[in-house]
Amino acid sequence: MPVWMRRLLKIGATALAVWLVLSAALFAVMRQPPIVFNHVMAKTPMVAFLVLPFETLWLQARSGSLHVGDVAPDFTLKTSDRSAEVSLSSFRGQKPVVLVFGSHT
Repeated sequence: MPVWMRRLLKIGATALAVWLVLSAALFAVMRQPPIVFNHVMAKTPMVAFLVLPFETLWLQARSGSLHVGDVAPDFTLKTSDRSAEVSLSSFRGQKPVVLVFGSHT
């Protein structure tokens, strides 16, 4: 095998190893809480979004484990006037609950 071909193979193997490590690191960051993810993404160079499989990793990292028909996970929120806390489980079996997420302005 010619020297130039060995060098090319070595460069290609190194580039692949770096790409795999960076993709794994990005996946690990995507599985963190939103505040950590936002902090890292704010410092990520734009070229990373072109080179790394961002959308594929995102869909895997944030896919969750709920399926249609599963019971919703319980959580507690303050009322809009902040006078009390309400848990989702307190409505179970009583009446339908609609959750609307978005801007409150």
